[in-house]
Amino acid sequence: MDKFTRKSSFEQWISPIDFKKISQQVKILNLDYYTKKLDTCAFIKLLLYSQLFETESLRAVSDSVFSEKLQKTLGFDSISYSQLSRKLSDVPTQIFKDIFSQLLDQIQKETHFNQKRKITTPLKIIDSSTLPLNLHHYRWAKFRKTKSGVKLHLRLVHMEDHDSYPDDFYLTNACENDQNHLELLVDDKECMYVFDRGYVQYSRFDEMTDEGYFFVSRLRSNAVHRVIHDFGAGEQSSVISDEMVVLGTTTNRTEHYFRRVTVQDEKGKNLVLVTNRFDLSPEEIGEIYKSRWAIELFFKWIKQHLNVKTFYGCSETAVSNQVYIALIVYCLNMLIKLKNNSRKSILQITRLLKASIWSKGHHLIRRIRGPIP
Repeated sequence: MDKFTRKSSFEQWISPIDFKKISQQVKILNLDYYTKKLDTCAFIKLLLYSQLFETESLRAVSDSVFSEKLQKTLGFDSISYSQLSRKLSDVPTQIFKDIFSQLLDQIQKETHFNQKRKITTPLKIIDSSTLPLNLHHYRWAKFRKTKSGVKLHLRLVHMEDHDSYPDDFYLTNACENDQNHLELLVDDKECMYVFDRGYVQYSRFDEMTDEGYFFVSRLRSNAVHRVIHDFGAGEQSSVISDEMVVLGTTTNRTEHYFRRVTVQDEKGKNLVLVTNRFDLSPEEIGEIYKSRWAIELFFKWIKQHLNVKTFYGCSETAVSNQVYIALIVYCLNMLIKLKNNSRKSILQITRLLKASIWSKGHHLIRRIRGPIP
């Protein structure tokens, strides 16, 4: 039994966050100078609790403080909607960003995924998802005549034996083109990047190859290309073709040779893929691209279970802070899974945590370590 098990499950869950470090930041920034009871650390704990339980509004968050055990954890017995609203917009996003970085470092130490994969190069999947907003309340995020929204650009580390986890992201207006943001999420030459055809840009493919980055992307089936060499496709295989090509027309074509692989998915649909890796089999290239589905599932998960479709505040800072809180909750769930070598899914762990939030932490740990129900 570890040293934290005397705490409640909630305290056990948030224990990876260094609140002493946060308090030091708050003191330097003078954030709590005029604060009587809602200090920044208590506010962060309340947001984590509310995000975990998918609390739909700040008024509902205010009402949740009715719980005596939550009051004891936070250090106050009531808080108004207006105080919560001001605090949400006042706390700098950098504080939440630093917490996310703390947790990410711990996840990377726990996983050691480089040593566990069959394909030794770790996969990092890049994609974006639009979070719709009400035009009347979020005019700063307007991108159509009748709509507002922000786009979450995210990089996901895909682990073969574990749930995947986000390791970088940022928000833009929803009208931003994905192509313009690929380079901001590409910074690791020890991994393989996987992304969809929305990021296809021939000049960027050449730049990534020159800089030593590897990638697999989907290509439009009608993309102009010239075959330099045909590697052939084996019989009784899902591989339709495997070729070395130059992409583009005479006025806009790639300087490097790339590999164009056509494979069939489970539904019999042809997928045309492009990569700068020539040392892997076409089947491996196909499997690498199919792992991109993990980021679709991740976006679906956070929208369904972390309530990022409904925001507590209307300012740009409030929206950014809540997205960070949602991903921090996911990382905390991932950490408690990894530290206890659990085979349960993140969703199962979330349900167990909710059901035992104020019980002793060792009861939660015992359930997390137990067999899959």
